[in-house]
Amino acid sequence: MLPGGAIERFERYLALLEEWNDRAGLTAITDSETAQRRHFGESIALLIALREAGALGDGEGARVADLGPGGGFPGIPMAIAEPSLTLVAIESQERRCAFLRVVAEELGLTGVSVVHARAEEAGRMPALRESFDLVVARALAAMPVLVEYALPLLREGGVLATPKGSRGDEELLEAARAIETLGGEALPPAALPLPDDVPPQRVYLVRRTGPLDDRYPRRPGVPLKRPL
Repeated sequence: MLPGGAIERFERYLALLEEWNDRAGLTAITDSETAQRRHFGESIALLIALREAGALGDGEGARVADLGPGGGFPGIPMAIAEPSLTLVAIESQERRCAFLRVVAEELGLTGVSVVHARAEEAGRMPALRESFDLVVARALAAMPVLVEYALPLLREGGVLATPKGSRGDEELLEAARAIETLGGEALPPAALPLPDDVPPQRVYLVRRTGPLDDRYPRRPGVPLKRPL
């Protein structure tokens, strides 16, 4: 059940996406029906999966970071559907940051803020490091890289959640060393409730359970070039 005013917010969000897409490079999906299904629907599906997996309480004010959201996915739809969330969108491209700030203002999403930074930089910022209950990321990086981006942002006990397709299990195996190095543990993946005509995805979950090594994240660009 969506909260009051959510449908109107999604309608305005879609209009802003169409208005800003050419100048900010927000999405390759230009058909409005497909955008609603892929961007909005899959983001809400992630919220449902996280609730069912116990990684996010229903109606609880969790602090969430969305890494590399681009046009705001999955974080902005999650914040529309669950207004109690405190969402920090961490985006490296300034034009997209400008768009996300306009979205937050025009949709009245008072719990949403935007940080212009690369993920590696954000993980070193005192105001962000080890401060989040949940980090979400959609199609940002392979798991070994994403673990180094995300775990420094998580408080102990916090969870990284990322939807993955057919290579998800393989990526998780490849990330085993990174997960151990960053003081995490892999949790059982959760099914993403999607329509039958959409390629299946699962949500891969990594909980931060141990102390964080001061060496991580490494400087910008290094995790991608030399994954752990």
